[in-house]
Amino acid sequence: MSEHWLEQPEWLWNVNTIDPTYVHHWVRQLKEMEGKPELILYGAPISRSSISVSGASLYPTEFRRMWKGFATYNLDEDVDLVDLIVADAGDVVMHTTDIPLSHKRIEEATTFLASKYSDAVTSMIGGDHSTTACAVRGIKEAFPNERIGILQLDTHLDVRDPSELGPANGTPIRQLIDGSTVKGEDIINIGLHGYFNAKPLITYANYHSIQMVTLKNARKVGFVHTVQEALNQLSQKVDRIYVTVDMDVLDISVAPGVPASTPGGLSTAELFDSLLEIGKHPSVRHIDFVCLDPSKDSKVLETVKTGVYAWLQFVTGVVCRSK
Repeated sequence: MSEHWLEQPEWLWNVNTIDPTYVHHWVRQLKEMEGKPELILYGAPISRSSISVSGASLYPTEFRRMWKGFATYNLDEDVDLVDLIVADAGDVVMHTTDIPLSHKRIEEATTFLASKYSDAVTSMIGGDHSTTACAVRGIKEAFPNERIGILQLDTHLDVRDPSELGPANGTPIRQLIDGSTVKGEDIINIGLHGYFNAKPLITYANYHSIQMVTLKNARKVGFVHTVQEALNQLSQKVDRIYVTVDMDVLDISVAPGVPASTPGGLSTAELFDSLLEIGKHPSVRHIDFVCLDPSKDSKVLETVKTGVYAWLQFVTGVVCRSK
């Protein structure tokens, strides 16, 4: 264990290949790299802070296990991801019972990675959504004079009251606003729908000028177009954009493996296409994928596979950005 709480993950591939063709051939351990990484991923395996019963802490391990099933070549975009130097920093060490201590470790690990590798894009694999507040605070510590914007793809606002629930997965956005880490006006949530946000939460969001774009309204003009417009809008007023992808934004029919699955959500095509554009945008410096619970998935692991595909779409966008 190092002073920044990152350790070798529970599962990793030890494959040496000169010409990588699959993801498990391509991603390298950060501690073994000689050059500078262009994208760093790290895991935050905690779900004790989830309001509902959740096994999201299992996802970083299952995420890595699934790499063997994905090639580095994106046929749709004619892009080979091996052109990007990607490093796996490992997982943040979680305390067995102390949630605030675990959250503090995520924050410190993020500060370390964002500071030491300031030119790299960071990608956190959760864990439940409580981890987002930790990561954004860590980035703010690394860049205290910069203004951070958040693009949130989510079914929920996540502005429930921490004084009632503690630092749970339903509270990260409110934690960041109430703690003056991020301004409400610098947060855009796309994907809200249906009957999953109580009226008092809407009142809080309106009071703090969070921009709420329902899935219904996003589809009227095109979901991908809505995401592009949100990124462009944020980039006009912030120094860096943090994207948080709560996998419960997907419809229950395509993503049963989340703690709070709902009907009426995104299709995988909408998520994948939007992540490609998110990856392309130069202001996006950080992203997380949270609330994917492998223990609730089916035997074919469709949600885990969707999560890996989603991450690879973002990475494809980053490769296109450099071109």
